[in-house]
Amino acid sequence: MFKGDYVYIMTCNSNTVLYIGVTSNLKLRIAQHKEKFHKNSFTARYQIVKLVFYEGYFDIVEAIAREKQLKAGSRKKKTDLIYAMNPEWNDLYEDYCGSY
Repeated sequence: MFKGDYVYIMTCNSNTVLYIGVTSNLKLRIAQHKEKFHKNSFTARYQIVKLVFYEGYFDIVEAIAREKQLKAGSRKKKTDLIYAMNPEWNDLYEDYCGSY
C-alpha cells in the first residue's frame, strides 16, 4: 500500500453522481464515506459508496492541485480517467484496503 497523499473519485451504485476528494489516509477516508461518518455530508446524502479511481502523490500540495484540476474538468474527462483505471467501475476499496 502506497504511503502518501491521494486524490480519489467515488460514486453511487448507479454511477450517476461523482465525488472528488483528497486525503492523506485513503483507507480511513473511504471507510468514513461508506459508514456515512458525516451524516449531513454530500456523500451521505447521495449515497456515495464506491471508490472508482485514485492517484497517489508524495506531496499534499500536488494532490490538492490535482483535486482542483479534476473538479474544474468536465464529467467526460473524469469518466475517461475512471474507465482507464477501472473500466467496469468496480468498487476498488476492497482491492486497495482489504475487506470492508
